[in-house]
Amino acid sequence: MQNKAYLVKKLTAPSPKPGNPQAKKKAPCPGLGLFYTLLSAFCFSVSSLLVKKVQDVHAVEISAFRCVLQMLIVLPCLIYRKTGFIGPKSHRIFLILRGVLGSTSMMLIYYAFQTMALADATVITFSSPVFTSIFAWICLKEKYSPWDALFTMFTIAGVILIVRPPFLFGTSGIEESYSVHLKGTFAAIGHAVFAASTLVILRKMGKSVDYFLTIWYYVVLGLVETVIILFILGEWSLPYCGLDRLFLILIALFGLGAQIFITKALQIEKAGPVAIMRTMDVVFAFIFQIIFFNNVPTWWTVGGAVCVVASNVGAAVRKWYQSSK
Repeated sequence: MQNKAYLVKKLTAPSPKPGNPQAKKKAPCPGLGLFYTLLSAFCFSVSSLLVKKVQDVHAVEISAFRCVLQMLIVLPCLIYRKTGFIGPKSHRIFLILRGVLGSTSMMLIYYAFQTMALADATVITFSSPVFTSIFAWICLKEKYSPWDALFTMFTIAGVILIVRPPFLFGTSGIEESYSVHLKGTFAAIGHAVFAASTLVILRKMGKSVDYFLTIWYYVVLGLVETVIILFILGEWSLPYCGLDRLFLILIALFGLGAQIFITKALQIEKAGPVAIMRTMDVVFAFIFQIIFFNNVPTWWTVGGAVCVVASNVGAAVRKWYQSSK
């Protein structure tokens, strides 16, 4: 009888009003995901600017400082979440690859920022989605359509405009000596390749591995890798001035902030709009290069940026359209 009376009371009770706490959970603020993406782009651009400003510290050493600081932040998160420090046995090889490739990607992009124009290096990093599509096609058997091939050609054209081979463009308009510019270019392209490989590995693991555990492997193996390289190169040294030391801390904090904001953006917004908004990285890079280095990008750089950004936007819009069907 008590159960019957409870059931009648429950069925006759008034439905919760929209403003009632029992009502459907309030949707996130419209545009909040895009705002998070904009903050991520800004944080990444500020971190890139600071790397460019710290010229007396080797790019590998900057990476080592970032790994140490992020390790101190991630460690308590792993302890709190009780996920362990090793991960599932079936995924350890992928976690190791993610750590090594991810940290190598970080070192390469820092070297690129130090050795070439900020806008040039940033634009080349946006060729990463092209490599991601190719690697996903090869390793994950994802579809590679004629549209993907077209976007790949646009990206290659943009990178060529950035590299500006002397036999096609001469050496005018390049901020550094061409050999240094070329080294930075190869480093930026290497970053794009390794970043794409890391993304494919993360896709392969899916949600079976905690996100913080992937970062843990990234910082631990990154620290080991950077220490070994610094020992071989003999480049380990403390920054000469307090300002550089402050910059190293800010590089790590802004880099971590960029990761956090882009993760939060993808949690509440579709991937297509987020990918489009991420192209603000290029806009910030152009602005910072003009303001802080008094270096106006050449029309070749602008043309390359248009090609690469158009390729990324086109790919994002296409995937967004397909997912909305």
